[in-house]
Amino acid sequence: MFEASAIFAVGLCLLIWSADRLVYGAVAIARNLGISSLVIGMTIIAMGSSTPELMVSAAAALSGKTDTAVGNVLGSNITNITLILGVTALIKPLFVSSGVIHRELLLMLTVTLISGAVLWDNRLDYYEGILLMVLFVGFLLIMLKAGKNSGESDTTLATQKAETRQDTSNLAAIMWVIIGFFFLIFSAGIVVDSAVVIATVFGMSDLVIGLTIVAVGTSLPELAASIASVLKGEDDLAVGNIIGSNIFNILAVMGIPAILNSSVINPLAMGRDFFVMLAVSVLLFLFAIGKSRVISRWEGVALLVCFGGYQGYLLTNMTT
Repeated sequence: MFEASAIFAVGLCLLIWSADRLVYGAVAIARNLGISSLVIGMTIIAMGSSTPELMVSAAAALSGKTDTAVGNVLGSNITNITLILGVTALIKPLFVSSGVIHRELLLMLTVTLISGAVLWDNRLDYYEGILLMVLFVGFLLIMLKAGKNSGESDTTLATQKAETRQDTSNLAAIMWVIIGFFFLIFSAGIVVDSAVVIATVFGMSDLVIGLTIVAVGTSLPELAASIASVLKGEDDLAVGNIIGSNIFNILAVMGIPAILNSSVINPLAMGRDFFVMLAVSVLLFLFAIGKSRVISRWEGVALLVCFGGYQGYLLTNMTT
């Protein structure tokens, strides 16, 4: 058990590091090829922090653990809103001003409802995965268009541009992409295999292991990014990081396992965990569009209470 936990921790650290290196190299190549910072920010950077969820879910699906893949998606989205935004709001109340963010909020709620339609029959099917991936491409196109229309004045996009300033040669950038991709695949396999061992020891179901330690672990990049953003005074970026990650998780991170391993899933994914994800998504929407447009410290506490209560419930019902 101790050995499996240590391997899981090492695999998780390697997963996060390799995702960062992959994004670093991809951004450098894009800039060297003359691709605009705006396009880079709205695509590569926006998706980068969710790469661990993507690789873990794909590895889980290929290992026949589709419940873990689905649990990772639902659990990561719940964790992003309740834990990460809760902690971030405690550090500093979040003022949500960006027009792009408000459009993304509506998109996030729409995509969340779409995930319910996909899960309602307790199956993930190949054609549903294709549909989710098509919608993902559509989301990217919408955000790129919205970003171009918003111009330089948008706080989120301006910050994303600043984050993409790299001074790296093409050779070095390509090497980072190759290294990052290789270690992403390797570390994702380690995380899934060690998680299965831990789950077996504690009698945890595949769904619960995805909802708890895998979901929280793969959400660490979002936590780091959001805290860094709010400490720099970029509240919109902190919130936008979470919204974009949740959309990416549902469309791409759930879509790929559906394509790789269509199968029946635990009914509780739809009957319990989807509704928790929907409830906290609506809660975030209400916090963000209020008259003050501020996610206050008290609201941050409320989100953290939701996180603690949900995780506590799961850990006392580990076998379901």
